[in-house]
Amino acid sequence: MSGFNQSTTHAEHESIYREYLLEVRIVAVEHSDGGQTQYRFEAPSHTEVLFESQEMAELYADVYFDVNGFEEAGTGERGVPPEIIQAGRDTLAAYFLTQPYSDINWVASFYGKKPSEIERYVASVRKRAQEIREGAKERGME
Repeated sequence: MSGFNQSTTHAEHESIYREYLLEVRIVAVEHSDGGQTQYRFEAPSHTEVLFESQEMAELYADVYFDVNGFEEAGTGERGVPPEIIQAGRDTLAAYFLTQPYSDINWVASFYGKKPSEIERYVASVRKRAQEIREGAKERGME
């Protein structure tokens, strides 16, 4: 359910799954070998990242907006970008959920919380990200 993958395979068809402002988008990647559709997060100056589910790609985009952007490159296999660490517990929990080694139970255990509390953290991140996108649109950003 979680996880991103930075390796790519040959795609037969790509289409925009979701487009955000500031040239941020999620692209659906259908593979020619008939494999499961993946979802690629794209943003300017950001490493392309593939997810197995659209839900995790959207959560990753929400984390991206919540911290006003970050760069994944250079963080290592299990590193965390400094912008995310500085953003607080809820943003870090949401970011952890997008990682291939993690799921809601892993994050709950990491924090010593119940999965329902982690879900509230994620809801807070999603809400802030939506407010940030709406505010940017109101100011004419595209």
